[in-house]
Amino acid sequence: MQTPTTAPSLLTRTALTTLATAALLAAGGAQAQSTVTAYGLLDVSAGQFQVAGGAKVKRLDSGNFSTSYIGFRGTEDLGGGLKVNFALESFLLVDAGTAGRVNGVDGFWGRNANVGVSGGFGSLRFGRMGPPLFVSSLLFNSFGDSFGYSPTIRQYYNAPYGTPLVGDSGWNNSIGYSSPRFGGLSGNVQVAAGEGATNSRGPNWGANLVYFGGPLGFTAAWQKVQSQGTLGRGIAAFPGFKDQSAYQFGGSFDAKFAKFFLQYGVIETDATTKVKVKNINLSASVPVTSTGTFLAAYGMGSIKTAGSALKPESDMLTLGYTQALSKRTEVYGIYLSDKYTGRSTGTTLATGIRHRF
Repeated sequence: MQTPTTAPSLLTRTALTTLATAALLAAGGAQAQSTVTAYGLLDVSAGQFQVAGGAKVKRLDSGNFSTSYIGFRGTEDLGGGLKVNFALESFLLVDAGTAGRVNGVDGFWGRNANVGVSGGFGSLRFGRMGPPLFVSSLLFNSFGDSFGYSPTIRQYYNAPYGTPLVGDSGWNNSIGYSSPRFGGLSGNVQVAAGEGATNSRGPNWGANLVYFGGPLGFTAAWQKVQSQGTLGRGIAAFPGFKDQSAYQFGGSFDAKFAKFFLQYGVIETDATTKVKVKNINLSASVPVTSTGTFLAAYGMGSIKTAGSALKPESDMLTLGYTQALSKRTEVYGIYLSDKYTGRSTGTTLATGIRHRF
């Protein structure tokens, strides 16, 4: 008598399904490789801080040389040269252990929060990111993105007087495109919707070209802002505000014994009373030893307000020295002279430590 063939049991079917699913996931994993990296920077300085016309304040500060932050970035390789990329970065105040550049102002992921795709066509990102003009500003001065000590960054973004940019160094609700490099030349374009801004007259637009080849570097950047950012000058400072346009040219030359930088830019604010600002910035980075570098930067900004005979000027001079203790850690000393027409000179003397991880 022949025994009839029976169907696989439920347990057997479940085991087979599990093995098949695992095999599919393994095959997919072979095609799509993912990586996630944690990183950041901690910067703290102590000393006497004083802006033009302000009082001398002795304190411990976070993020004056480089804004402190912690971040996570990841990449998923989809194959065929196509990748998905994301970045989540939060500003932090090391001296207080709180998030943001200023207490209670920035969102938690206020430095960067974006996701996008990249490939042979370049990269496309969606979310919060730094605009092209800010990138050009930090690349072509010897103090980089220093909101506390770089004349360039202070005169464009951070001076508590005068007319720095509306729009901040990070734009929400952005779409950004970065081209591949063509013989050292690359370009970036960004648009930010005005949605959710405290004050908005429309979207923000920005673009730049950046070239590095041999000892030479060059950039040209432009932006038009209609929406107010988290920090920076507020729209309310300009009654009847319509928009603000800015452009900047920058260059660098590496002479081996020193690297020199030059920047020239204009900020024009269209409001009931039009305001035009011109900035010229010169700086240098000079290696003194294999681990020590002398930094110098000078910035001059002139402000012209329509209908006024006055033309106040901002003059900043920063001298600094950085001493590397390792590839990730350095200590530094800073002298900053801050002058503005009609105000007493501000003098900052500080020393600090900067650590990357």
